[in-house]
Amino acid sequence: MKYKLYIKTFVLLYFCFFLNLTLAIAQNFELKGRIVDSESQQFLDEVSVTLRGTAFGQMSVAGGNFNFKNIVPGRYVLSLNLDGYNNYEQVVKLTQDIDLGQIYMVKYGAEGTGAALQKTIRATNITNLFNDRPNMLGGNMVYGIAPEAAKVEGNNYLDKKWNTASLLLYKDQKVLEGYRVRYNIIANQFELMEPQSNNVSVMMGLRIQNLVWVDSAYKVPRYFVNGMDFLDEGVPISGFFEVLVDGQLPLMRRTEAIFKESNYNTALMVGNRNHKIIKRNTYFYLDGKNVIEVPSNRKKLLLLFGDKAEEMENFINDNSLPTRDPGSLFQIFTHFNSQFDGFQPIISQLLDEN
Repeated sequence: MKYKLYIKTFVLLYFCFFLNLTLAIAQNFELKGRIVDSESQQFLDEVSVTLRGTAFGQMSVAGGNFNFKNIVPGRYVLSLNLDGYNNYEQVVKLTQDIDLGQIYMVKYGAEGTGAALQKTIRATNITNLFNDRPNMLGGNMVYGIAPEAAKVEGNNYLDKKWNTASLLLYKDQKVLEGYRVRYNIIANQFELMEPQSNNVSVMMGLRIQNLVWVDSAYKVPRYFVNGMDFLDEGVPISGFFEVLVDGQLPLMRRTEAIFKESNYNTALMVGNRNHKIIKRNTYFYLDGKNVIEVPSNRKKLLLLFGDKAEEMENFINDNSLPTRDPGSLFQIFTHFNSQFDGFQPIISQLLDEN
């Protein structure tokens, strides 16, 4: 009798365990999608697809497909990585099986990057909309139509035009001639268009010592040097400086691209709807190998000119030059350096088209 009771207890426990296991498996979900090049619309294989912070990871195969199975419900960050493309991340709230459909990856410096990112943002927003409000209720909706997705205004390029350039490489001091180039500030890399075939390749900025390009709009040369050859508080600098005035006291400019996220409030419908990439210029002078930001204070600026400070102050006053204005800085440094033998101007006017 006691033996039969043990058997019944074991069968009951086994049944409960099996039932719980079945229910647990039944509550797990599937996440899949297909990865596409934003420009060519070709499917991308061998993309590293991971759910950040988990053991889930695989490569896209058979036409850009990936498929995760038996994922417990929760909030995940889907991350896509492929050499030559901008990294892609998307938040996924998994409460049911989800097919993300086509996910667009954008090549570094792809023409129409803003439009491609807009597609990506729109796809993400629509997925989140269905996850968070499956009945299409709430939020900034008019008759069930989703609000327009945020766009990315601006670009990552120092100059989005293609400019003919000569590049001096660190390795063997090799010179590349006749290429048309664009510089991606954020990625610190150059896109090079070959003279004959118009094929585009990518070269990391750390390989290039300096370059001169002929501005395609103004038809004047512009000279750039690698920040790795200079020091900022004793540390080499990533990125490139444009040399505006050479000579005894060089004037250089560094351009940064800053991503400003939308502050749009969907509930109140106020704020800026679009994201923006804003270019910001900072001006430096060169002291030996040290690059130092040009002081905004007039008295501190005059100290840079040593025994010519009084003469430079008269020049500034006579020409009514506001010392915080970039165009005025260009004139001031040009005038100062012109007083030394061997001075040759690089450009006759300050170009600022960012």
